[in-house]
Amino acid sequence: MGTSSPWRRVAATVALLTAVISVLLTAFAWPVVRSSVHDVPIALAGPAAATDRVAAALEQRQPGAFDVVRVPDTAAAERAVRDREVYGAIDLSTGAPQVIIASAGSPVVAQALQGVAAGLGGQAGGVPVRDLAPLPSDDPRGAGLGAAALPLVIGGLLAAFLITSRVRGTARRVVGALAFAVTGGLAMAALMQFWLGSIDGNYLANAGVIALSVAATALTLLGLESLLGTAGLGIGAALMMLVGNPLSGATSAPQMLPGRSGDLGQLLPPGASGALLRSTAFFDGHAANGPLAVLLVWSAVGVVLCVAGGFRARRAGAATDAPPDTAPVSPSPAPA
Repeated sequence: MGTSSPWRRVAATVALLTAVISVLLTAFAWPVVRSSVHDVPIALAGPAAATDRVAAALEQRQPGAFDVVRVPDTAAAERAVRDREVYGAIDLSTGAPQVIIASAGSPVVAQALQGVAAGLGGQAGGVPVRDLAPLPSDDPRGAGLGAAALPLVIGGLLAAFLITSRVRGTARRVVGALAFAVTGGLAMAALMQFWLGSIDGNYLANAGVIALSVAATALTLLGLESLLGTAGLGIGAALMMLVGNPLSGATSAPQMLPGRSGDLGQLLPPGASGALLRSTAFFDGHAANGPLAVLLVWSAVGVVLCVAGGFRARRAGAATDAPPDTAPVSPSPAPA
């Protein structure tokens, strides 16, 4: 029988596991528990006197909940919603108040605006609500799109872990990650669009978004591993899984997350991919430039890290294979 581990190692292991599970709970539960409607951009359309009155009522009822944007009329309000500049609008410009929502942009915010509509107008049932970007009838709550955030992250992580363990060579690793991103994007978009019915829009555009999301995650992790080894994989996985995924706002909206954490989430691949997929699936690509740039930058950084790691490995290999320097041998003195 082997020697038992010392008790201090048992205690250290228990402490480490406790810390890990605490970090996991904090990462995933804190954004959900602390989520609230705050600084959500909405439009107010109509005469200044009417919009001022409604804005004051909103602030009194829910302080800090909405970031109000004033627009002149119904057409401007609809344009702002379709361009994803705002999540919805309260239209007072026609004499008959109405609330405009876009449930595909965020079902949670749309529900909050429906609650606002119920309290407007003074009549029973509130004012009419019009949905400019409804969710698909097969998934009216948007559950599939929200649930897809985690598989997108896991897809990139799995690609990085498998490729680093099975593939050698910088070029082959990068090509393998990109090839998987394309095939994975086509497969996941087909499942979400044609089977689950969770997204609409152009299939190839949606597949391209998913492919770019997987590539950004996988290439970043491959690059970190090429420079830092296994520690790099761990750092990348923690960044994407424990920071990027909980702060993506995929199930609600970035503005609903605590503080400015939603802004941070939009600068990471999980948040950018969720925002970009909503744009291509439901808003004809409006407001796509920002998240598209984020994913492209992460992908490019990953490739650069891979190339840098490969170059360093080749230099290290060349130094190891080089023959050792030998000092010149002095001739022996002639015997006397």
